[in-house]
Amino acid sequence: MTFQLTVLNMACSACSDTITQTVKAIDPAATVQADTKTKQVNIETQATETAIKQAITAAGYTVA
Repeated sequence: MTFQLTVLNMACSACSDTITQTVKAIDPAATVQADTKTKQVNIETQATETAIKQAITAAGYTVA
């Protein structure tokens, strides 16, 4: 499953690294591409979108 999320408070490369690690904790085979300028995160994963959103939110980020 591939989807795109907007993470409103992703501001730097450390934020994108944290989000990537959070997604990979749920699905180690996931592919994550984060763009801090547009605040877009493209994720290809076997996990559900709901699970990914909940994990990113639990890590302290706001998913639009």
